[in-house]
Amino acid sequence: MIRVTILGAGNVAKHLYSAFYNQQLVTIVQCYNRRGIPLHTSQKQDTVTSNINALKEADVYILAVSDDAIKGISELLPFTNRLVVHTSGSVPMSILNNANRGGVFYPLQTFSKDKDIDFSTVPFCLESKNVEDLELLKKLTYTLSEKVYSISSEQRNILHVSAVFVNNFTNHLFSIGNDICTTHGVPFEVLHPLIHETVEKITKMNPDLAQTGPAIRNDSKTIERHLGILTDTTQKEIYQTLTKAIQSKYGKKL
Repeated sequence: MIRVTILGAGNVAKHLYSAFYNQQLVTIVQCYNRRGIPLHTSQKQDTVTSNINALKEADVYILAVSDDAIKGISELLPFTNRLVVHTSGSVPMSILNNANRGGVFYPLQTFSKDKDIDFSTVPFCLESKNVEDLELLKKLTYTLSEKVYSISSEQRNILHVSAVFVNNFTNHLFSIGNDICTTHGVPFEVLHPLIHETVEKITKMNPDLAQTGPAIRNDSKTIERHLGILTDTTQKEIYQTLTKAIQSKYGKKL
């Protein structure tokens, strides 16, 4: 049995609590957050504390907190020589206080409050200072997912930058598309099949081979018509920037 304590009260902390809750090989010893609020409706109040000095003994302490809070909380932990890991994609393992054995337990996925996560599909990027702790983290991860990767802090940061492009920036483009549809009275849901096909396609082939559209075709007339439709200055700038980027990559000229 692996004893786990979760520190934090955000989306990652809550999703991890739900994921571990029904695992036979994992026991959630305790949860900590400053307000002392439960992470799940089924959680008993006596398993939550707002007093960091009242943390009980566990095998793994998971800091599922904001990037800026990781260092400070790791320095406040009232014990030494225990395995303390954070869940950040961009923060190096070295940020953790050396009083404890440091590691990283990074689920590479986007977490929203009201959207359930199928953890069996989630890749986990693991890192630790010693082999024994890495094996423990792997054992813990395998209770949730078979997608386990030993990734250094440098590699994880590269993955995180890539993830910002494929998730955060892409979602912002979806938001812009929704805004344009709303402005002109067109239902955004008409684009849902296209979005699904685009995402599905790049799981089966190199994204370079999947690129389509007026930019790669150098269809200047369509590009000008699109720019004429857009009234928002920022939307125009994004359209032009991405058009130039696509044409630059694939050898087209404006």
